[in-house]
Amino acid sequence: MLRELISKKDKKVEYIELIYDLIFVYIVGRNNALLHHTQGGYLTTGNLLAYIICTLAVIQIWNFTTYYINAYGRNSARDHTFLFINMFLMFFLAQGTRSDWHSYHTQYHVAWALILINIAVQHLIELRFHREEPYHRSRIIRISLILIGETALIIGAIFEHQMFATSYCSWAAIVFGIVGIALSGRKSCREVVDFEHLSERAMLYVVFTFGEMIIALASYFEEELTLNNLYFAGMAFLIVVGLFLSYGVFYDRILNRERKTNGLWYMFFHIFIIFALNNITVALEFMRDVSVDLMQKIIFMVISMLVYFGFLFATGGYAKRRCRLSSGFYMMMAAMGMVFSMLMIVLRYDMRANIALTVIYVFGVFFLLWRGSHKTKE
Repeated sequence: MLRELISKKDKKVEYIELIYDLIFVYIVGRNNALLHHTQGGYLTTGNLLAYIICTLAVIQIWNFTTYYINAYGRNSARDHTFLFINMFLMFFLAQGTRSDWHSYHTQYHVAWALILINIAVQHLIELRFHREEPYHRSRIIRISLILIGETALIIGAIFEHQMFATSYCSWAAIVFGIVGIALSGRKSCREVVDFEHLSERAMLYVVFTFGEMIIALASYFEEELTLNNLYFAGMAFLIVVGLFLSYGVFYDRILNRERKTNGLWYMFFHIFIIFALNNITVALEFMRDVSVDLMQKIIFMVISMLVYFGFLFATGGYAKRRCRLSSGFYMMMAAMGMVFSMLMIVLRYDMRANIALTVIYVFGVFFLLWRGSHKTKE
């Protein structure tokens, strides 16, 4: 079976997958809008928690779908039909993603549950094609049980909210999906996916997230064009460019896309890479917003940056043998992160200095990555 998986024809990213991803671009914008509502200069707890739930739920949906397409997708009419159904349901998720999220709680969770059921049904249909293949049957059943279990928690969250106005089951559903896949991965450590396709899909989602970040920067040009506004616009754009180039170095030069792996941890790391990029998008909008508390905006930017680079470096475990990141590199990155964090806090009263410092930090990391990736010949 392992030989069969290794020798099968490489899967290519299909147009339908790209169209599907465009729905997520729209929802990313809806999710980020949840953090645009502040009271007294601070994010409201309700909007912050709703943002975290909605963002992780959407990324998780994308992960489940991508894994199915990678392992069993045939670019068939059946696959397209299921994808289009989920695309339609995603609009209900987007509609329910707003500052008064609790008013749309039932609609959001019904759509969320139906999407996961849709993916579970796709897996269960696959069982009939693998009657004599216990390897695939075990894998399909494991993932289906995770999807069904998470769906049950989501349905429970609907009743919980209606009776107690709380969202503990929503959090439990997110955690159940993450932990379930992690535990499943320990049992499937010898399973092999088409990692080239999987890594390309993750890269495209990251690129679309950067696209949303660039769209958000348009707000810098909505006010009167002054030297101060132009300065912030230019610095914010440089930050986006530096973050994008750092990811590009990893994907193009360091990542071993021909590696035989189940890709589990690679996709797990990307949940937080994408989550951090969403946070950085909001943090960049906060930088020039005088109504947001200074310490809060600085902490938001610093933590988002550290999470992004931390999980990006974590993907170094999938590096080519000759491009493995050394312990010295990780120590250097840790030191740079600490210095960056301290200087950001010390200079918190000067946003112009802070955003310039962020540019220096981002391009400093990029330069070290670029230099390290060119030490060895391909």
